[in-house]
Amino acid sequence: MNITDFITELFCQIDDALPDVARHSQAILSLSELVTIGVLQAMKNVSQRAFYHWLRDNYSHLFPPPLADHTVSGLTADCGPSSTGPATSWPNPPCWGWPTATVRLWRKLRHPVREGRRPGQIGKKGKSNHRWIVGGKLCVVLNKLGLVADWDCANSNVHDQAFQPLLAYYDGQMIILADTGFHRAKGDPANVKICRRGQWNVRMIVETVFSMMSVVWRTKEMRHRVWDGFEAHLAYTVAAFNILAQWNGLQPDDQGIVRLSIAKFTL
Repeated sequence: MNITDFITELFCQIDDALPDVARHSQAILSLSELVTIGVLQAMKNVSQRAFYHWLRDNYSHLFPPPLADHTVSGLTADCGPSSTGPATSWPNPPCWGWPTATVRLWRKLRHPVREGRRPGQIGKKGKSNHRWIVGGKLCVVLNKLGLVADWDCANSNVHDQAFQPLLAYYDGQMIILADTGFHRAKGDPANVKICRRGQWNVRMIVETVFSMMSVVWRTKEMRHRVWDGFEAHLAYTVAAFNILAQWNGLQPDDQGIVRLSIAKFTL
């Protein structure tokens, strides 16, 4: 499948999944077209200028003209995390079946040596996997199929326990398997099961998900000077993963395991 056909089919899937939203009288692009561009930008993962030139020079005929530069730089309005509750991914995958999920934190923006060199730096210094990083943290909740059911993000200096409200939101819906970094001395939510090293290794599927994102879309390196842009990039990345992981359907193998793969979706 060439890229033109891929973008067309991607738009059709997004348009079918999104609810009907009335277009503003002065809007040129529909919400489905804006989300499609945002997903493509997350998959391309280059600077906004480079992505804009790539899209304009090669695929501007797929979108109503004129495809302005501010269209690409302003994709932060409708698909970032919600400020009124847990930040849900789109499209929302089913949470039925074996009620087990996985959480993990991860995302890097800048090398620790370069901390503070720019006054507009949005990332904070913290630890991840026993290493110092300067950037942000991504917490994801995966369902039993490995799809992202929910997510949230914060600066690197925020402790893992800060994401417990996200986990507690699913109390009564599914059990959350978390590592010891999420444990809180005063008590954990009833649905959170703290797993020590070597226990419930099924939760390590989250490492596979992050590995696919970092290898295929290079998401460990992001170019953002505004936190809203960083959040929007994560939202589009999570949405892209859920869409593309189900591109050809979720077919289990002989052992009943669904093998997720997004290797062919690189731009």
